[in-house]
Amino acid sequence: MMVVRSVNCCSSFCTASSVLPLRLFRRRFHHLKTLPPSCWRLSFQPSIYRCVLSAFSNHGCCRSLSVESVFESVMEELEAFRKRKLVCSASRTALTSSGELLEDKLQNRTVVKGRLLEFKKDTEKVLLAVAVRPDGKKNWMVSDQNGVTSSIKPQQITFIVPGIENFDHQEISDFVQRAEHNLDPTLLEFAWVELLEKNKSVTAEELAEIMFGSSEPLESYCAHLLLSKDDTYFSVAEIRGSCSIYGPRPTAQVEELTRRKLAREAAQKELEEFVELLRSAKQMPFDAKPQKSSWIAEEKSRVKIESLECYGIDACKTDDQKKMAGMILKAMGLTRTASSAVNLLIDVGYFPVHVNLDLLKLNIPTVHSDDIISAAESILSETTDTDEMDREDLTHLKVYAIDVDEADELDDALSASRLQDGQIKVCIHVADPARFVQPGDAIDRNAMKRGTSIFLPTATYPMFPEKLAMKGMSLRQGEVCNAVTVSVVLHSDGSIAEFTVSNSIIKPTYMLTYESASELIHLNLQEEKELKILSEAASLRLHWRRQQGAIDTATLETRIKVVNPEDPEPTINLYVEDQADPAMRLVSEMMILCGEAVAAFGSQNNIPLPYRGQPQSNLDLSAFSHLPEGPVRSSAILRILRGAEIDFRKPIRHGVLGLPGYVQFTSPIRRYLDLIAHYQVKAFLRGGPLPYSAGQIEGIASTVNMNARIVKRLSNTSLRYWILEFLRRQPKDKKYRALVLKFIKDRIAALLLFEVGYQASVWVSVGTQVGDEVLVRVEESHPRDDFLSLKEVI
Repeated sequence: MMVVRSVNCCSSFCTASSVLPLRLFRRRFHHLKTLPPSCWRLSFQPSIYRCVLSAFSNHGCCRSLSVESVFESVMEELEAFRKRKLVCSASRTALTSSGELLEDKLQNRTVVKGRLLEFKKDTEKVLLAVAVRPDGKKNWMVSDQNGVTSSIKPQQITFIVPGIENFDHQEISDFVQRAEHNLDPTLLEFAWVELLEKNKSVTAEELAEIMFGSSEPLESYCAHLLLSKDDTYFSVAEIRGSCSIYGPRPTAQVEELTRRKLAREAAQKELEEFVELLRSAKQMPFDAKPQKSSWIAEEKSRVKIESLECYGIDACKTDDQKKMAGMILKAMGLTRTASSAVNLLIDVGYFPVHVNLDLLKLNIPTVHSDDIISAAESILSETTDTDEMDREDLTHLKVYAIDVDEADELDDALSASRLQDGQIKVCIHVADPARFVQPGDAIDRNAMKRGTSIFLPTATYPMFPEKLAMKGMSLRQGEVCNAVTVSVVLHSDGSIAEFTVSNSIIKPTYMLTYESASELIHLNLQEEKELKILSEAASLRLHWRRQQGAIDTATLETRIKVVNPEDPEPTINLYVEDQADPAMRLVSEMMILCGEAVAAFGSQNNIPLPYRGQPQSNLDLSAFSHLPEGPVRSSAILRILRGAEIDFRKPIRHGVLGLPGYVQFTSPIRRYLDLIAHYQVKAFLRGGPLPYSAGQIEGIASTVNMNARIVKRLSNTSLRYWILEFLRRQPKDKKYRALVLKFIKDRIAALLLFEVGYQASVWVSVGTQVGDEVLVRVEESHPRDDFLSLKEVI
């Protein structure tokens, strides 16, 4: 093994062009100290080996000599050998300077039967073959080294081996093996130095004479192979038929090419080491795989792993990134596709099994910068309340905050009372983030850029820094909180009799989930009469809005919370909420009431606000009366509704809600346009100038709404992914109740699965009608491919 390694070391040695062959030879010669004399022949070409033996013979027993003492003698023998070869070469090529011998050689480079030639099989494969017979006027039938006979064109021929006639094609393989055994790329540097000094171009045969001391067929073909594979020392100066003439490259060019070659070799070594790391990590169990941080700790590793990530989410910024990812995938034996890159990153532990690719592709920020977090902490410790003297003390009211059980940000709460004349007074208390942030400050600009909080099954990414949103801005049970309160007195038919908007302080009494609030409403407890009044107000409002043409779009809504989403099999908590549930109806009606009152307040005081509307002219609801009420009718109506509109100067009718005007106002911690409405309203209450004109709000809204649409799409795809993952894990024989919403084509129906609140399509049996219930079974569910296959259970 030592001999093999030593030989490899010598045969692969490469130096910069400025290093003379003397140094190359000295390195190889000094290496003989580690080898027995029997191995010297392996370290040198035969001609050089003879010179070494001659030098040692002149000095007696080689074992008594040091490398240094015999080196000069060897060099003398080499120089004498080189001169003899040059004389021999000169005698053979005496006519080359006049061009006559070269022309004779070129004329002999024609294809005749029995000639050995090299040809291109395809763009990457080159073979040796023997000419068998002509095939037409120009083509030739040849028998290659694999024993395959084929027809080739003249332009496919890359080299005709000189000095061979009537070659037996069965000997090609042996010829190829001998040629490959005789190749030593370091010999090119010897020849390059000599030819560079003489500024001389050569054919392959002439180069063979210089390197091997012979231009016999085997040596000539070896020289051709070395030249054809060389990308450092020689370049093609001229091509005559199948014969190429090579010239030595300039020294500066060779130095640059050598530098690049060494850089490529170093890069290849780095790539091989990285691929080995990937293979090792891929074989590890899940809990032992390297952490993501370890892949990006070092620059060279980070660049490669990030190229795979960008390739996987189709976000490569440069061709170099694509090329790097492609090389890694190829080295791993994988196809060059985005899915291969993603699966590889999952297999090595860089991505979790359920990585949210859409979140990465959309490049949505999920963390706040250190500067923003620092500014938020400063605000919490230093901010004074500019509206403190004008706040109405409403801490005596019983206040209900109703939301989902895992809500992090609580924006709103409700209270109600019955006046002496029997009218209902409702107060919608909205969190007051504008007490902490001002238009144009760093926190505000950061929130504007985000546009909205992001709620995904796996995580919540708040619009404001978490501590500021949860600790400072949110409403908290049992604590005195700042708020903006919209108070509304209702007529007996549910319409607004009067309203006020004021800064306030409240003390939330209860934090209720929708489930617990619905249970309290159902129990109708006397001590919770305020909740009963709120429920009554919601019923009045719903009835009144329907009288105004409101369209009921209540349906089933799925909510998912994933516990430990980084695990391969995280816990999935799925909830299906009926929007017609009493508590959900109560909250939604009060939010709609608040929006109508704020729109009226803005209109009354000429305040520019993001007034929302949804015109529904020419919509005949009677056309849907034949459909069952509930999800079937709601889904049919939703499919034909026109898009929402926004006016920033005055209210516009919201036909779907049945309102003359509407402003979203109740989620200023979660939605930036709600915060804009707070800025405007609070500025008016102070009597100061309004922060924004209608045109400025319109400009802000265009960006915010675009971001909101992106976030909505992300939320929808994320929810769908986890619904499919939930279904994938269920027992294969489980049956699901489903409602037929419509028929898509023939017997293919769109269904609503009650247990998961998910719409899908399936073929249903003859006789099934819209509004019917059917049973289905999950055949296949592939969340990564967004694929679900259902089958009706008869």
